[in-house]
Amino acid sequence: MNPQAKLIFMISLLLGTTITISSNHWIMAWAGLEINTLAILPLISKSHHPRSIEAATKYFLTQSAASALVLFSSMTNAWHTGQWDITQLSHPTSSLILTSAIAMKLGLVPFHFWFPEVLQGSPLSTGLLLSTIMKLPPITLLYMTSTSLNPTLLTTLAILSAAIGGWMGLNQTQIRKILAFSSISHLGWMAIIIIYNPKLTLLNFYLYTMMTATVFLALNSIKVLKLSTLMTAWTKVPSLNAMLLLTLLSLAGLPPLTGFLPKWLIIQELTKQEMIPAATLMSLLSLLSLYFYLRLAYCTTITLPPHTTNHMKQWRTNKSTNILVAILATMSITLLPISPLIIATM
Repeated sequence: MNPQAKLIFMISLLLGTTITISSNHWIMAWAGLEINTLAILPLISKSHHPRSIEAATKYFLTQSAASALVLFSSMTNAWHTGQWDITQLSHPTSSLILTSAIAMKLGLVPFHFWFPEVLQGSPLSTGLLLSTIMKLPPITLLYMTSTSLNPTLLTTLAILSAAIGGWMGLNQTQIRKILAFSSISHLGWMAIIIIYNPKLTLLNFYLYTMMTATVFLALNSIKVLKLSTLMTAWTKVPSLNAMLLLTLLSLAGLPPLTGFLPKWLIIQELTKQEMIPAATLMSLLSLLSLYFYLRLAYCTTITLPPHTTNHMKQWRTNKSTNILVAILATMSITLLPISPLIIATM
């Protein structure tokens, strides 16, 4: 793709995100979401492969439907209350429609079917954008309307997302699909707590973004898309593979690592809200995700297993690993000891 065109699309992405997260009026927020959708489409379909075109089409159709629902929900609310302010979403029907629209934008269950397919058809760099920056505007809208959302509906969506995100990721061999189901599972953790402690949702989102960016950038530098090629990638940059292993375990939420912090705080908050069954269920469902993270981690660090398929082993590359990956990997692994400071800044 032409560098100037790519620059324009990236600036449009930032512009759309900024407009949505800084707006008070529904029409401005909707305009920002539309700019975002239009800017990411060329980045999804830039390889001109039929799979990429299909992914871009699926993305366009789902996001258009979700944007129409956002507009419909805000118009219904304005019709009943005379308010176009995002924080004044007081009509129950509007709240219900908005929750469905945002769930579709984010890829929460039961509106999740498009996300693994779109991620599988996109390059790794675009997959990183779809999993991180494209999730920020919808989560911001949820954050701003969190006081008027339906707790039962969101808790149901969250538990279903954690269950299906973990369950459907178990038998995948394509790494981008595994990361898509990982994203759905993490969104479940964010959705369950947004009504009770919205700042905790944002903290979870920031830490998830950091860890996912590390995984995507590491995979991009060793050019790996499938589990079978991940097994042979240890010869390229052994140190990067070790960091990838720890980052994957951090995404799974294992205790000494950064990823344990949001899960711990969310379970603590749910217990305070006397939602102990929901907290127990979410903890048990995270074991499903843990299984496929462990499988990824195992494939990352083992040498080539004995089998009959011939693989081209690749010798270690000379080029130094990106400094950004090093910084992100360090933060994805070591932030748990300073959790009191992180909590204090919330």
